[in-house]
Amino acid sequence: MEPHSHHHDEDMLSVEEAKERVLENFVTLESEIVKVTEAVGQVLASDVISYLNIPPLDNSAMDGYAVVAGDTLGAGPDHPIYLEVLETISAGSLPTMEVSAGKASRIMTGAPIPSGADAVVPFELTTETMTNLSDPEHSIGILTKVTEGSDIRVAGRDVTQGAKVLDKGTVVKSSTVGLLSALGLREISVIRRPVVAILATGDELLEPGSDYVKGKIYDSNTSTLIAAVESVGGVALSLGVAADDAVTLRSKLEQAADCDLIITSAGVSKGDYDLVKDVLEEHGNLEFWSVRMKPAKPLAFGNLNFRKRPDPIPLLGLPGNPVSTFVAFEQFGRPAIRLMMGKALLDRPTLKATLVDTIHNYDGRRVYARVSVWKDEDAKVYYAQTTGSQESNILTALAYANGLGICPENISKLDPGDKVEVVMLDWSEEMVWLDCSK
Repeated sequence: MEPHSHHHDEDMLSVEEAKERVLENFVTLESEIVKVTEAVGQVLASDVISYLNIPPLDNSAMDGYAVVAGDTLGAGPDHPIYLEVLETISAGSLPTMEVSAGKASRIMTGAPIPSGADAVVPFELTTETMTNLSDPEHSIGILTKVTEGSDIRVAGRDVTQGAKVLDKGTVVKSSTVGLLSALGLREISVIRRPVVAILATGDELLEPGSDYVKGKIYDSNTSTLIAAVESVGGVALSLGVAADDAVTLRSKLEQAADCDLIITSAGVSKGDYDLVKDVLEEHGNLEFWSVRMKPAKPLAFGNLNFRKRPDPIPLLGLPGNPVSTFVAFEQFGRPAIRLMMGKALLDRPTLKATLVDTIHNYDGRRVYARVSVWKDEDAKVYYAQTTGSQESNILTALAYANGLGICPENISKLDPGDKVEVVMLDWSEEMVWLDCSK
């Protein structure tokens, strides 16, 4: 680790300053009612109170016999105590008879406990054999002593009627969906998903799937941003590619008048065609910033005013290089979407890894190097290795990475063996087992 000596560019914003300026323009959106099964990844807009007990009734934890515990005193493998069998109670049906001394009812797992019974004896601990399951004998021999409450699931043990089960602000997961459904809910109030318009600019761009034209490149930024927005939980609205002329650009932007955020790529760096700047500034206020990060130094942010709506729409202008677009979205777009969704944690998890090769920092910006992280199961340690060229147009290095390794502004390089902080883009099962060093 070598510290940088040279002086910083004064008009540059740190990543934190830029993020703060961006995020102060966003608030949590209003709620919507959605199907419980469609709410995964969304945040509950209010507390969830249960209108019922779960389980609703005392029920059996085993297939067996509902008995009066006192009747089983003295029972043992060589000393069965015989009880009269009253009925069979299956899950989903109600008992019809009361159990009293000397009597028992055959009961299935999940079936309600009949009144009078205070314990369940699993069928393995009775004289019942698997062969006569369908036709229980008139009496059953109990082969063990049981205590009161044994193998009974108590009503309300999981959820009590009137209790707050989930807090407002909880992020819905698949297990939350299960709990909401168990409460009898089909729909739930959650913070709605933001609609994010995506617009790539540039005469050189071709749509993927079209025939290749010499001198042009396929547009990857639109697809990258659609996928990135949707993976955060937003709804992506692609406006396609705007050619470098004012009329097209204006008409494309008009289509975004109902969105919560517009993300453009390209047209924001100092040497760029000024068209994007002109059109955007004409529609609202836009600031162009240099952020002390690499890749993705140029950034634009502002608010666009549309005649159709009273409040302006935030616009985030990302640089045009594919890797820069992605890294800038990670730093500024992703947290803004999470904030609109009402999420408390805006940033990705980070971990410390041991660097296998070198990360260079040539000009005192915060470097986000594309790295692959894996865990050495024996040493119980994480390793990180750069995934290829760190130039901002090299998409392969990004596609092969599962994290961004940070070299701080004031350090000129990180060497093999140094600890590196990694922002984990992908916390997948594979990364834990995969050793990329072999």
